[in-house]
Amino acid sequence: MTDSETASGVFLVSAVGQIEKAHFPNFDNMYCKYVFVCGPDWEIVTGIEEGISQIAQKSQDERQLVVWNFPLDVSFKSTNPHGWPQLIVSVYGLDTFGNDVVRGYGVCHLPLVNGQSSQKITMFVPESSSMLQKMTSWLTGRRPEYVDARLLARGDGREVTRVRSQGCVWVNFNVIFKDFHQYGFENGN
Repeated sequence: MTDSETASGVFLVSAVGQIEKAHFPNFDNMYCKYVFVCGPDWEIVTGIEEGISQIAQKSQDERQLVVWNFPLDVSFKSTNPHGWPQLIVSVYGLDTFGNDVVRGYGVCHLPLVNGQSSQKITMFVPESSSMLQKMTSWLTGRRPEYVDARLLARGDGREVTRVRSQGCVWVNFNVIFKDFHQYGFENGN
């Protein structure tokens, strides 16, 4: 970061980590997608905004975990904390007919403190609004899903979506701030 950026009130947030594992007891052979979403004053400086993992099978022990250990590495710069970065995780797998269907969506903010942290994200899936739609979607293999998962980072329009909790995903973060305190912001340290 140059001296002119520091003088203009820019701070950096860097996050390295992984989408570690998931627990979906009724499903197997799943993969995940992720995307970082942030406000208009934020910009990705380094790293990848979105990615897709390998397909993994659940463990054969009593825990029945799907392990990806899928790496995350991204750095943001901003002039204000409004629109703090969020990680959106989407998990997919095959249904009984071989169709690729969503198994869950989840959202979490990047941690607000320096150092290592772990987050358990409760996942959810959209539900059909009527029994006829539910039966039609099951027969055709086209279950309700979001066209763009970025919608989950915004509040508007979500109140009309019917969802059901289903599974959870664990994410580990190591977060570093640069020049955050210099502009009067506190992060709990």
